[in-house]
Amino acid sequence: MPGFEIIDYAGGRDPEVAALILSVQREDVGLFVPIEEQPELLDIARAYRDGAFWVALAGTGIVGTIGMMRYGDSGVLKKLFVRGDHRGPGGAAHALYDKALAWAVAQRLTAIFLDTPSVATRSHAFYQRRGYRIVGRDELPAAYDFPDRDSLIFRLGL
Repeated sequence: MPGFEIIDYAGGRDPEVAALILSVQREDVGLFVPIEEQPELLDIARAYRDGAFWVALAGTGIVGTIGMMRYGDSGVLKKLFVRGDHRGPGGAAHALYDKALAWAVAQRLTAIFLDTPSVATRSHAFYQRRGYRIVGRDELPAAYDFPDRDSLIFRLGL
């Protein structure tokens, strides 16, 4: 697996970030979610201003992403997407997730939520191995707008 580094995303490459995310959604998950339904991808720095966003870089190319939005004392994990050649043990998904989890702990959040399409079974296994459990939408932070599609909601207590 090629080398990579995780960096705090400072903006300026939103189209490249969006292209990676849209590509993985379509090609690996089989979902077409228009960018208009993912408005945070149009201005990532603004959307994550109360949270954080990171990218995995291999050379100068973006090969992975993850974000954490903050809602009170909870975090909402968003946009964990990694190019296929940077997945697996020791890959970018693990490193990105560890970075986001460390941020959540440092911020003294009490829980992390995430939504993921019901068809994304590989993602479900990734999160369940890390202690996440499926919860009802009624457990989401009140301010969190979840997608209006067939998604599962996961929660991790911190």
